[in-house]
Amino acid sequence: MNNSKNWIGGEWIVPNAGEIVVRNPSDAKEEVGVLHLSDASHIVQAGQAAREAFASWSRLTGAARAECLYKMAAALEAGLDEVATLASREMGKPIAEMRGETTRAVHLLRYYAAEGVRANGTVIPSSERDVLQYAKRVPLGVIGVITPWNFPVAIPIWKIAPALICGNTVVWKSAEIASLTASRLAEIFAAAGLPPGTLNLVVGKGSRIGDALLEQARLDAVSFTGSTSTGLRIAEACARRNIKYQTEMGGKNAAVVLGDADLEQAASLIVSGAFRSAGQKCTATSRIIVEKGIYEPFVGALTRAVSALRLAPALDPDAYLGPVASAGQFKSVMSYVEMAREQATIVAEGPAQETGSDGYYIRPIVAAGVDAGHPLVQEEIFGPVAAVLTADGFDEAVSLCNRTAFGLSASLFTRDLAYAHRFLDEAQAGMVRVNQESAGVEYQAPFGGMKMSSSHSREQGQAALDFYTATKTCAIRYA
Repeated sequence: MNNSKNWIGGEWIVPNAGEIVVRNPSDAKEEVGVLHLSDASHIVQAGQAAREAFASWSRLTGAARAECLYKMAAALEAGLDEVATLASREMGKPIAEMRGETTRAVHLLRYYAAEGVRANGTVIPSSERDVLQYAKRVPLGVIGVITPWNFPVAIPIWKIAPALICGNTVVWKSAEIASLTASRLAEIFAAAGLPPGTLNLVVGKGSRIGDALLEQARLDAVSFTGSTSTGLRIAEACARRNIKYQTEMGGKNAAVVLGDADLEQAASLIVSGAFRSAGQKCTATSRIIVEKGIYEPFVGALTRAVSALRLAPALDPDAYLGPVASAGQFKSVMSYVEMAREQATIVAEGPAQETGSDGYYIRPIVAAGVDAGHPLVQEEIFGPVAAVLTADGFDEAVSLCNRTAFGLSASLFTRDLAYAHRFLDEAQAGMVRVNQESAGVEYQAPFGGMKMSSSHSREQGQAALDFYTATKTCAIRYA
């Protein structure tokens, strides 16, 4: 049995503000562990510990901070299978995907560790003689990190690693149904020698400790990934305090298939983008826009691809998708499945799960016969449900692609280079791809969206360094 605990100021604390039994979404009869919930006092304590640690951590050389991150990477790599297995049992992502996600986190730690010895500023010519003028990045201070359950290892690391290498300290509030994994990560990093107070983990309900983090802890910035409604509340709270914020929120991502596309390849990649992780990705494909002339053959290819999927328990190495993450998630997604069955035409449906286990399994479906304003087309479902629309040509397809409040990711399938470049220019999304699925982006590239998907900054790659630092302009007369 696994039990969560807080890691504050280098000490392990078991809070007593309530408990939640975590059940395996692959088989809800199985208890995975117990979450021990915190109250506002733990958030304040973590903020103070991070503030005290900032003085020493920020004064270390970049090379010294890098060495800490390299040790964290090595320790996580050594525990990769254990962490991936725990996360799969906790939130239901298939073990093959979870191993890949944990490997990505190892790479992220090493990528940002290397930033410790890279250039950190620019020399700016002065209009005066005998003056040296330059700009450099400096740490912000204490960062509040709020992470979701759907990527329980990679998303925390792609926030925490750049924050640390830039000289900041962190208060980390993990999602409830990813907090057993978060506690294990904290144990691994503590054993790797991360200095006390540099990273502080607090486990609890957002409704109970979220406001305390935003209003009582002494923070200098907040990085959040989650729902649009919560992200907007966080942005408002941070704006009132005049602290920096970064909110990665929802998506309603489109894949456009033109008449000249390789239909088998497009169907395979769209299915992967829509149904891996049971569709629980903010970059998942949930709208499929097809030129009318190829609708029938494309739907045929899509039907074949979906019918071949394997819905199975998360620890099954051959599972293509597993259950959704929780009973609440199951209820929410099933409301859209029922809507699709009542108001649309189901053109593709995956097989049922192959075991009789009592899990939160939802068969993947593709629905057609609804208009562009229908909730199946406009609302973020966050489950294995996609909708198909038709378009007369490229221009209408791009118009439909852009007809959403979100703007996270979009993809186009075509052999026409002119249309490919037009799509990269005209699609209103922060990440656009051609002949690739909409889900995911490489860790060395900027991640983020437009419109209601993001707060206009970017995560990952070099872009993350801009968020976790301030620019200081320096000048000195030397004669």
